[in-house]
Amino acid sequence: MRRGRSTRRRSSGFGRPSRRSRPWAERTATSTRSTCTGSTGRSSSPGRESLPRRTRPRETSRRSRRSRAGRRFRAEPRARFLHPRLARARGLAPARRTMEQLPILRDLAIISIVGVLVVLVLGRVRLPAVAGLLLAGAFIGPTGFGLLSDAHRIQSLAEIGVVLLLFGIGLEFSLERLRQIAKTVTIGGSLQVGLTILASVLCARLAGQTYARGILFGFLFALSSTALVLRTLAERGEVDAPHGRFIVGALIFQDLCVVPMVLVIPILAGKSGGDPAHDLLLALGKAALLVLVTVVVARSLVPRFFALVDRARSRELFLMAVLGICLATAFFTSLAGLSLALGAFLAGILLAGSEYAHRAIGDVLPLRHAFTSLFFVSLGMLLDAHVLLDRPLSVGLYLAAFVIGKGFIATLSALSMRFPARVAWLAGVGLAQFGEFGFVLATLAERNGLITPSEDRALLAAGVLSMIITPLAMHLAPRVRAGEKILKPLERLLGARGIDEPMPEHSALSEHVIIVGYGVAGKMLARALAETSVPYLVLELNAETVRTAREAGEPAYYADVTSPEALASARVEHAAALVLLINDPEATRRAVAAAKQSAPKIPVLVRAHYIAADRALMELGAEEVVFEELEAGLEMIARVLRRRGIPRNVIIERVNVARRESKGLFIRKQTLQRPTLATLPELGELKVETFLVRRGSFACGKSPFDLDLRHKTGASLVAIRRGGSLCEDVTASAPFREDDVLYLVGKLVAIESAVRLLDEGD
Repeated sequence: MRRGRSTRRRSSGFGRPSRRSRPWAERTATSTRSTCTGSTGRSSSPGRESLPRRTRPRETSRRSRRSRAGRRFRAEPRARFLHPRLARARGLAPARRTMEQLPILRDLAIISIVGVLVVLVLGRVRLPAVAGLLLAGAFIGPTGFGLLSDAHRIQSLAEIGVVLLLFGIGLEFSLERLRQIAKTVTIGGSLQVGLTILASVLCARLAGQTYARGILFGFLFALSSTALVLRTLAERGEVDAPHGRFIVGALIFQDLCVVPMVLVIPILAGKSGGDPAHDLLLALGKAALLVLVTVVVARSLVPRFFALVDRARSRELFLMAVLGICLATAFFTSLAGLSLALGAFLAGILLAGSEYAHRAIGDVLPLRHAFTSLFFVSLGMLLDAHVLLDRPLSVGLYLAAFVIGKGFIATLSALSMRFPARVAWLAGVGLAQFGEFGFVLATLAERNGLITPSEDRALLAAGVLSMIITPLAMHLAPRVRAGEKILKPLERLLGARGIDEPMPEHSALSEHVIIVGYGVAGKMLARALAETSVPYLVLELNAETVRTAREAGEPAYYADVTSPEALASARVEHAAALVLLINDPEATRRAVAAAKQSAPKIPVLVRAHYIAADRALMELGAEEVVFEELEAGLEMIARVLRRRGIPRNVIIERVNVARRESKGLFIRKQTLQRPTLATLPELGELKVETFLVRRGSFACGKSPFDLDLRHKTGASLVAIRRGGSLCEDVTASAPFREDDVLYLVGKLVAIESAVRLLDEGD
């Protein structure tokens, strides 16, 4: 009992560690020193310690291990709240750090720092940020500098990035826009996937391979990177461009093909149990049913759910609701075998038609960019430099198949849908890379014995290289004319001339306006020209838009305005003006150059997004450039000042000053909104205009009798605001003073004449 109590007391974990808990060698040395010096203490007699017992070291060591284990077990809850040094000083086992947390924090720090540096360097030479993130992943990956040895730790975060990226793009999409590209999804996507598989089978048979391997490689080469391409298109503002619409349609079709591809691979390997056709149809039926249920539930319940969330007036709750809808929809579609990316894209489209779409975009955007960057870095980390050195020929052949072979097939598919050579060229470049789901298919094929591990590694290395090349190629492709020129004979062969034949009533037009682009601005301009009896033609590269416009009676034609043949068919040399309202900046510049080459004297009016494009467009020959950025700012100035009750002539002056300060543009006459000053109860619902009398105004120092406004202009002076008070009784002989605000009532023409008279005189 005595020994048991002392053992419990020594192992309680408080105070200095007991002598018996120290190693046997240390205690023996201490006892020997005590004996030699004649010291006395709690230790046993010198003779006992000096006896050479053989069993004592083993027993003491076993007992000390049990003592340390027991003390650590009982003391760890207290040590968890102490600093490690304090815990050691008190004889407690320091709290163990969770290695699941520290490596991920270290990895995120490395990714952030290296990613920022690489993107900044590439930004100096105006290369896309996506390419920088992929290169950063290759640098810090296991076969690069080895800063991150395990890519699996960040793959979960990377998957969230893909989901948020596609969800955000879906929010900016809509069901209406999806219906507009339905033809591209079905026909263009099936052509691209089908021709890729057919070409792969033919190449496999020529190389002496089996049909199964040919079909498998067709699957692997048919898929493109949805996240990578859509991110690049969004950065360049080309999602709505003609080649962007074709690419989006093809990507959607590819994602829909993933389910049958996964099911067919075991069949190709001869390892499928049961009836393959029955299994395939059953899986496709389940997928279609689950997607249909998801759509119906989302369309019926999501608006009510968000209305309930919105009543809480909590931004955090709204963000959680958005993320919940996004992730839940992606999860349920993944249960059907579809990709998470497609499910997130579908969730975004379903929410895009609601009133909460814009708020959801603003809340999700920061998260989307952060997590998507992790995804691209993780893709770059998959690049295996050892494979590049060991099997350069295989990697080179696979890379050529991705970039050249697959790109040519995508180009051919676009030409078959009557897209012009330039659009087909850009579409082929955008689809010429490996897809994210290709990694899954390659792993599945290796497990089923369709490809060897060495082939798998070489294919993945080439795939990652193609992903790194794609953002750079999409950035440079619009400036490379050689690809478009090579496709011109094929364009003529397939009948993709880029323009419809003009109707007889339009074959002899002159002094007409050519409207390029039939979006919101194009429709407004066409309506205004029709109401004023000005002849016009509409050129558009969206076949569905052309068909709808023709059904509405519009003179619309399918045409590529960058083509001289298309401009000649539109009789550009006899036109009064060419108005460019398209979203593709490079196509806009090329259209201006082509128009000036075909008809040097034609006025070209261009809508541009940013003021920075002014100099290039003016140098190419554009007479008028309307900037969305500038005009929106000027209109906002006018509306804000109008709501603050600022007189109209002061508003005009402020707008003109702002216009002059914006790149030195010349002053154009601006039509401002004619307000009703409902905020003035003295004037009721009268439509009025205000004028501020300034020192240099013609009216300053003159009386209403001297000016005779009513007789000369038809406008009436009904009130004067002077010194902060409104004077309704206007004396005819009292002169106007500086800073008087005059309230005028009358017709639009009369008010304009009165403003000119008050400001400039007769």
